[in-house]
Amino acid sequence: MTTTLHVPLSILDLAIVSEGGTSASALAETTDLAQAAERLGYLRIWVAEHHNMPTVASTNPAVLIAHLAASTSKIKVGSGGVMLPNYPSLVVAEQFAMLEALHPGRIDLGIGRAPGTDPATAAALRRAPASLTHDEFPNYLIDLMGLLGDRRGEEGLWNRFSATPVAETSPSIVLLGSSGYSAQLAGYLGLPFAYAHHFDTGGTLQALSLYHENFNPSPILSAPYTIVTANVLTAETEEKAQWLAASGQLMTYAIRTGRFIPLLSPEEANEHPDLPIARTMRSNRIVGAPESVVAQLEQLVEATAANELMIFTAAFGVDQRINSLTLLAQAWT
Repeated sequence: MTTTLHVPLSILDLAIVSEGGTSASALAETTDLAQAAERLGYLRIWVAEHHNMPTVASTNPAVLIAHLAASTSKIKVGSGGVMLPNYPSLVVAEQFAMLEALHPGRIDLGIGRAPGTDPATAAALRRAPASLTHDEFPNYLIDLMGLLGDRRGEEGLWNRFSATPVAETSPSIVLLGSSGYSAQLAGYLGLPFAYAHHFDTGGTLQALSLYHENFNPSPILSAPYTIVTANVLTAETEEKAQWLAASGQLMTYAIRTGRFIPLLSPEEANEHPDLPIARTMRSNRIVGAPESVVAQLEQLVEATAANELMIFTAAFGVDQRINSLTLLAQAWT
């Protein structure tokens, strides 16, 4: 085992509502997951922003981050991510400046460019329905950075407005992406970059290459720093892992075919008529016994030169997710 490849591990969670569950139970499971991640030594836990989805309870990252940070003591907590087109920069800056004041040194602000929902819902979220264009997004991002202390010019919102009266520390800002555009922008601004490899849309190596090629040292980062997400589920045996993975595979298949279904129990999922075709989908998800999963994650780190891996686990019930993260943490270290 090549221990030099064992970069830090973190967690991404969506507060997915399992079949028979509620928003409250999904959020409680995310809290249990964060507390387990802290015990297991994971570096950070991020929560997503999705709107008007019947299976995702993580609609407002700032609110959920406040709860998770208060329910833990040392793990870093952040957004994976806040979708900047949905908010004025000052609103996001105020939220995360307050979170940072409450939990100094523990808050990450992951910023995304997508709306996190369908066009109709995106329009309902905003006073002005139009999305930010490629040309506008960098200006809003730079204003946000400046309001949180990272000023990249003489003029900006920070000249007239303050996100908090007297800040002692600032949240860490990370640019999220699943395209070459975000990779190049993150490199140009000298920001850490998190690539959504778990989206399974391809282009991972190309985007990371663009990030490195365009990287400029900045006041906050002297060398490139990449976080690569991965869809991972491990269990005591290969057979058990494949059995548990059926729940997430079916949910992904439903999304790709324009449907939303709850996260089914493994018993129901393994009897579902769509499972055989769901398992034929092209996928980079990593499923198996711990040794196999570690070997595949090592290959991912070697291929991407990732500085950190962020693990997303789709499994029915928080106990199975915690068990997977426990086995992975033990095998990884």
